[in-house]
Amino acid sequence: MTQHWIVDAMNVIGSRPDGWWKDRRGALLRLVESLERWASLRDDRVTVVLERPMSPPIESRSIEVVCAPRAAANSADDEIVRLVQAAHRPHHLTVVTSDRTLADRVGVAGASVYPAATFRDDIDPAG
Repeated sequence: MTQHWIVDAMNVIGSRPDGWWKDRRGALLRLVESLERWASLRDDRVTVVLERPMSPPIESRSIEVVCAPRAAANSADDEIVRLVQAAHRPHHLTVVTSDRTLADRVGVAGASVYPAATFRDDIDPAG
């Protein structure tokens, strides 16, 4: 059965201190490219959630890119929880985050959680 991964973009990016803060948009573009490569090798669905709308938008042909509706504290977390709660089968969802509060919220809604740093190593091995 196809697994659906929901990725907390900034949590995954922030799991590796590689200078991402100097070029936040570039880091997001690299994450989307890594997710596209990773997803192309699997039969899984991937949704990456950004913390705010981007201009110009970040798009993909192979994964879903979702932006929280506004830039605010925890806006991406709230969007991820909304996606999990709206899912027909939340037990088929895996949320990628190391944010304990978010992990608790999506766990209550029925999703499983995968650590952000481990996932980043899976999709973009360091070194």
